[in-house]
Amino acid sequence: MKPTILLLVLLSMTAAALSASISTPAVDRVIDKSDISGIMAKGSADTNKTDASEAISKANADSKTPLLYGDIKAPSTKNAVLCTSSTCRWPKYDRYVYVPVAISSQYTPTEQDIIIRALLTFHQSTCIRFVWRTTHRDYLYFFSGDGCWSLLGRQTGGQYVSLKKAGCLFQSTVQHEVLHALGFHHEQVRSDRDQYVQILYQNILSGQESNFQKTATNNLGTPYDFNSVMHYNKYAFSKNGQPTILAKSNPNLDFGRATNLSANDIARVNRLYQC
Repeated sequence: MKPTILLLVLLSMTAAALSASISTPAVDRVIDKSDISGIMAKGSADTNKTDASEAISKANADSKTPLLYGDIKAPSTKNAVLCTSSTCRWPKYDRYVYVPVAISSQYTPTEQDIIIRALLTFHQSTCIRFVWRTTHRDYLYFFSGDGCWSLLGRQTGGQYVSLKKAGCLFQSTVQHEVLHALGFHHEQVRSDRDQYVQILYQNILSGQESNFQKTATNNLGTPYDFNSVMHYNKYAFSKNGQPTILAKSNPNLDFGRATNLSANDIARVNRLYQC
């Protein structure tokens, strides 16, 4: 065989091998409304009216899982709070960011619907597209654990997202934990928070002070947002019923009651992933 022809054959074989090793988003099935069972349980409308902060605080009160900042699972191999590199972002193919997911059979069809509906809210306003996991190495696995928690950013392998059946199945809570998995931290610990809020450590439960530790965050040019679904309420981890967080602009301001993604939550996803 002539050298030129041999070279072309080798290049063709190499390209084919590389293509086979990469998951092709075009063949992944994007989650859509057809995945919703349509079964509406009594009281299911309330799943859109519960704020994440209150639900997470109650659900995680007795959790035995090592958690950082209240609901971020402590990783075994990397420091979650410093997960800001491109390796912690989900890969983008052309226009969309495809995030494979699997949902535990622990959940009833109605409970699965709550999760799916929350995932679809990201499809409406961002370039995130959740697809059903097939052979993907990296994916999100929703299961009923001992509370509401997630790891921060994309991890290697199956990545557990705990949504306890009794306490975490609300639209805001699913959105909150998914934002963690996409790489976003809590609003009240962002790098510039001292300009906007005061932390009242004298009112914080003993042993929970680290949940308020300010961390280095990429704020993506967006303003501090009291309406973010990632903001805890002013009484978070209070030991005496008094506020633990006060808005400097208005100490009487109530916040951390979001039941849906805010405009800034959406903007940050779109900026981080260059939607």
